[in-house]
Amino acid sequence: MSEKVFVHIGLPKTGTSYLQSIIWPHRGRLAELGVLVPGREKRDHLLSSLIVRGDDAVRRRGPGAEEAWDVVRAQVAAHPGTSVISHEFFCSASAQQWQRMVDDLAPAEVHVVVTAREPLGLFTSSWQESLKNKSTTPMADYGRSESDDPREIWDWRALDLGLVLERLRGAVPDERVHVIVGPGPEDPRDELWRRFAGVIGVDPDAVPHEHAFPNASMGVVEAELLRRLNAHLTDVRSARERARWIRTFLADGLLVTDSAERYWPGDDQVADARRRGDRALDLVGAGGYDVVGDAERLRVPADLPPRRHPSDVTEAEVLAASVRLNARLVEEVRRRTLDAEAARHQPAPPRLRHLLARRLTGRDVRR
Repeated sequence: MSEKVFVHIGLPKTGTSYLQSIIWPHRGRLAELGVLVPGREKRDHLLSSLIVRGDDAVRRRGPGAEEAWDVVRAQVAAHPGTSVISHEFFCSASAQQWQRMVDDLAPAEVHVVVTAREPLGLFTSSWQESLKNKSTTPMADYGRSESDDPREIWDWRALDLGLVLERLRGAVPDERVHVIVGPGPEDPRDELWRRFAGVIGVDPDAVPHEHAFPNASMGVVEAELLRRLNAHLTDVRSARERARWIRTFLADGLLVTDSAERYWPGDDQVADARRRGDRALDLVGAGGYDVVGDAERLRVPADLPPRRHPSDVTEAEVLAASVRLNARLVEEVRRRTLDAEAARHQPAPPRLRHLLARRLTGRDVRR
């Protein structure tokens, strides 16, 4: 049985994908260092988060999906050192679900790793991520609730650090909750990895991480364009298809730009984010949490630079972005078509030619 299990629960949009892009490709190296990343494949941690939170959607995830948590638990039980489980959707689990999860991992000592950032930036990033999941909700209507449903991700239930910490209480002692504050722009690019590695007890330089990058963002015009496009993508239904075609191909592949124009929500939403940040900071200060980084960064800055609201995007801007997107789509279709044609006309390797000829003629044509 693992002595310690570190469960990294997000929050969403706090560098989770960046950390996972280091953990999973190098799970072999981590194993050499005594750290197990359990599961048959990366998606087992996502599936485990669905199972733990009682989300019936796991039944639609294909063969073996409903066994993911059992697989993860069995591998943790067989490993004598440290284990790491990471998925940002765990953060929505209820207090009762957290207690069951800790019981499932017993007798290992469960630690929870929470990556966090100030809630206004988190809010805007979360809205954009919801668009990548096919949402059509305007920013003015986003984040107006605190859901009681642990299956819900894209509202304050998962984004409010204070709410998440309150649900953890009772299941995990405060001193075993590690709050990693997101680094600032002046910090080294790999600072988040260094903080995370320090928590799980790994030398950050012992694991390759130089080629991992945080997710890029769409600008305000591109985000508004995607929001409108989502209403017409009626054939893209499953979570797997949304991830493949909307998030990866369309948003990250075609709509992300180097000159992305950043944006803010409305004044009332800014005030709400500020209140939540102040409350979370008070809670962190009053508890016995292990805080890594400057806790003051969990507070929304007093002075914010001027930025547009997505509703200020003009029809002309959407049209221009649509033209650019169509041009890139044509270029992408052309590239893939030429690659496919080149592959069809590539001479078969000699061994393959020999096998095909013998099947067709019954003779050995090698010379």
